[in-house]
Amino acid sequence: MSDFETLGGEARLRPLIDAFVDRCFDDMMIGFHFRGVDRARVKTFEYQHAAHFFGADVVYEGRALGRAHGKHNILGGQFMRRRKILEDTAREHGLPEDILARWLAYQDTLRGEITQQQGSGCQD
Repeated sequence: MSDFETLGGEARLRPLIDAFVDRCFDDMMIGFHFRGVDRARVKTFEYQHAAHFFGADVVYEGRALGRAHGKHNILGGQFMRRRKILEDTAREHGLPEDILARWLAYQDTLRGEITQQQGSGCQD
């Protein structure tokens, strides 16, 4: 059984993704990156990307992540903010911890495609 089936398929993943994208758009730390962006389009691509990762027979139809995000100068701390919003949203939607851990680990592997800044950007 795939993680997609275990977590409850589209009926469970789609509301999680919708809530996650809404929080990203409305977040005071990263929301400005989404000004002028079609929210429904982002939800579609986020859903496709997640569903494919979880083992669904869904194809991600968006641009390569590096190409899609490279021009936005996303900082390491902003990458981590998005990750935290994803983690919190997934937990609130009851995603099993083992599946969440794999998803977050996968998200971490994408960091180099989203930002060139490996740390948070904050100095002590």
